[in-house]
Amino acid sequence: MNHDHERDRETPRRRAVLDVLRNAAAPLGVNDVAETVGVHPNTVRFHLEALMTQGAVEWTLETSSGPGRPRTVYAPRRGMNRGGKRGYQLLARILLSQLASTETDAETAAIEAGRAWGQHLMPPAPPFHTMTEREATDRLSELLADLGFDPQADGDLGKAPDRIRLRHCPFLELAEEYGQIVCPLHLGLMKGALAQLRAPVEASRLEPFAESDVCLAHLTPAHAA
Repeated sequence: MNHDHERDRETPRRRAVLDVLRNAAAPLGVNDVAETVGVHPNTVRFHLEALMTQGAVEWTLETSSGPGRPRTVYAPRRGMNRGGKRGYQLLARILLSQLASTETDAETAAIEAGRAWGQHLMPPAPPFHTMTEREATDRLSELLADLGFDPQADGDLGKAPDRIRLRHCPFLELAEEYGQIVCPLHLGLMKGALAQLRAPVEASRLEPFAESDVCLAHLTPAHAA
C-alpha cells in the first residue's frame, strides 16, 4: 500500500466526514457516516478520533429504545469552524489606527496599557525578598525572551546591566508602521514588570532601532528616575 498516497487523502476524507455530520438532521453512527462517504467504518473511526482531538466533533450515547448497548453517535461541535484563516495582524492595525487617530495622548495610553500587562505577566517577587538589580534584570530578560524579543543584557563588566538589547521584535511590522504606539507599549510592559518585582531599577527609556537590527531598553536606578 502507498502510505504517502493514503496520507494525502486523509484531509479530504476528514473534511467529507465532517460535512456529512454537519448536513445530518441528527447525530450519526459510524456505519451511517461510512455508508454516506463510501469508505470502511474503520476509516471513519480514524477520522472521527482526529476530529474529536481537534475539538470539531463530539460524541454521545443514543437513547436506547430497547435492550442492548446504546449506540455511540457523533455530531459537529456547536460553534464556528475553527480551521479557517486568521487575521490578527489586520485586527491590530485597525485598533492601532483608531488609537492613533482618536487618542489625544496615544503614547501615554500605550505606556499605561503596557504597564498593566507587564504587571500581569510578571510573577511577583517572594514576600520579604529584596530584589537586586542583577536579579531584576535577569527576570525581566526571561520575560522578554518568552515574549520573543531575544534580549541580551548589556553594561559595564562587573556591574549590573544598565541596558537590554532587543534583537528581535515580535511585532516588527506594526512597530514600523505605528512605532509611536507600539514602542511605548513595549516600554510600559518593562516598567510594569519591574514594578511587579519591586525592583531597584526601572526601564527609563526605549530607543527604537538604535542600531540597524537592535532596539535598546535603558535601565536606571529606581530612585534616580
